[in-house]
Amino acid sequence: QTVITNLNNTDFHGSGYTSMSIIYGVFSASNLISPSVVAIVGPQLSMVVSGIFYSLYIAIFIQPATWAFYTASVFIGIAAAVLWTAQGNCLTVNSDENTIGRNSGVFWALLQSSLFFGNLYIYFAWQGKTHISESDRRTVFIALTVISLVGTVLFFLIRKQEDTKAPGEEDSANEILGETSVIRNSINFHYYVFTEKSIKLSFTKEIMLLSVTTAYTGMKQAGFWFCSLNLQFRLNDPIFSIRIGGGVFGLLSKNNRFGRNPVVMLGIVVHFIAFYLIFFNMPNDAPIAPMKGTDDVAYMIPSKEVAMFCSFLLGLGDSCFNTQLLSILGFLYSEDSAPAFAIFKFVQSICAAIAYFYSNYFLLQWQLLIMVIVGFFGTITFFTVEWEAAAALAARGSDYSSI
Repeated sequence: QTVITNLNNTDFHGSGYTSMSIIYGVFSASNLISPSVVAIVGPQLSMVVSGIFYSLYIAIFIQPATWAFYTASVFIGIAAAVLWTAQGNCLTVNSDENTIGRNSGVFWALLQSSLFFGNLYIYFAWQGKTHISESDRRTVFIALTVISLVGTVLFFLIRKQEDTKAPGEEDSANEILGETSVIRNSINFHYYVFTEKSIKLSFTKEIMLLSVTTAYTGMKQAGFWFCSLNLQFRLNDPIFSIRIGGGVFGLLSKNNRFGRNPVVMLGIVVHFIAFYLIFFNMPNDAPIAPMKGTDDVAYMIPSKEVAMFCSFLLGLGDSCFNTQLLSILGFLYSEDSAPAFAIFKFVQSICAAIAYFYSNYFLLQWQLLIMVIVGFFGTITFFTVEWEAAAALAARGSDYSSI
């Protein structure tokens, strides 16, 4: 939206907020079919094709056109659903109960590090500028498009599940693949099976409990997170948001020996601390005030340092929740992960869309109150599922610390 606001092209009438609404709306609906797509074409090809659409969306900003911008928003909404489902499936099939926590941590660390290094570049490249020139915009988005395409190509290097088979199993595996090729090419069959699985799975006790936690991550990440970026803009620090807390924790969590609950507890504690500091550091009408600022006063003199520290805490807490959600979903549904991850992203995106809507109308205190209430109950429901998972693990004679 910051880039769009600075466009000199009078023929462009797109809105970043409208684009995000389209993306999340299509994203939510597309999660109903994404397991079928992943089942038919496989997780690797699903990630490659989705990555291409991501690259196209980024490339639109090189020379923006309204029709292309909104059309790409629709396609990236579909691609996002397929990509997240395929990534969750790929993560699961390449992990076991001893490595799913580590792999989820590494995955989330890489995701968060992109936010840190990208914003770090923008902070230094555009520091002190009040207007983004065409040259600045094109340089950044050409670079991002190239990086995105390179990352998409690298998806081809991810090993497939059959790559881990022993040499003697290769022939039998090929026979099985040949015998089932007709079924794998039957779109109606897969759509029915995986949609039915997703619907049935969504009404299980574990998924319903985890949906509260997932709802919190969606509302917090897409709603209050972007709201916090807006608040930093009002402190004359519009670009640089420290998300390194997420990346650092993502790497550290791979060695977690105490299960998932302590990690989630850490996440909710640091989030509550961040909310408390934001409440004192920011004016109450900051989320809905015009870009020129607000005359309302906070409970303290607004501080950049406090805002940056809150950003660090928000990133740290995000990683606590998201790595453990990925881990527990991969653990509980290791045999059929695609529908589970599709439900996860469906709930998260629906709640993100709700948060986008109310963030434009609610005062800061009410947004914070919503986050505290949903976060509290989301933590309790996660604990409940984790305790049951630990009991099931103990019944199998496995060590709880292995998760």
